[in-house]
Amino acid sequence: MSETIDLWQAEHRHFSRLLDLLERQVAAFHADNQPNFELMLDLVSYLRYFPDRYHHPREDVGFARMAEREPQLKPMVEQLLQEHRVIAAAGSELLKYLEQVVDDVVVERAKVEAAAATYLVYYRRHLALEDRDIVPRAEQLLTPADWEAVMAAIPHGPDPLFGEDFEPRYKELRRQIALESKEA
Repeated sequence: MSETIDLWQAEHRHFSRLLDLLERQVAAFHADNQPNFELMLDLVSYLRYFPDRYHHPREDVGFARMAEREPQLKPMVEQLLQEHRVIAAAGSELLKYLEQVVDDVVVERAKVEAAAATYLVYYRRHLALEDRDIVPRAEQLLTPADWEAVMAAIPHGPDPLFGEDFEPRYKELRRQIALESKEA
């Protein structure tokens, strides 16, 4: 198995955990409990930054190479590439609303909930499709030269949340993830 596949799968697990945490915060918001909006902001900021800057562009290269080798994958690959753009746009919209809430700007509850729901649904569905249908095919179809091209397209940057040299901004988010890991 390619080291890149291992990396993709590990990152997908991280993203899923973050989506779980975001979903719990959104549920608290919906129930009129006190969600941690700053935590939500950090969570979505990370998901907008790291996956969109490093993870998705590398996948895009790998997916395109897969479609070249197996043309019947092209519609699915095009869908996944479009979903990368939709996830980025939905994340930007949610991020904008969360920044406003943290800055004490009045934002309609329905707008925040709709943006969060859109983001969560798209992201979860996207990860499930990749894990079920694409990652196993990538293992079969892509050559060592393809994997080198994938990693060369966007050199791996340090993970500011899950990496060893995490950014101080994510201290509370890391604490929350650790707490939830102990509870599981």
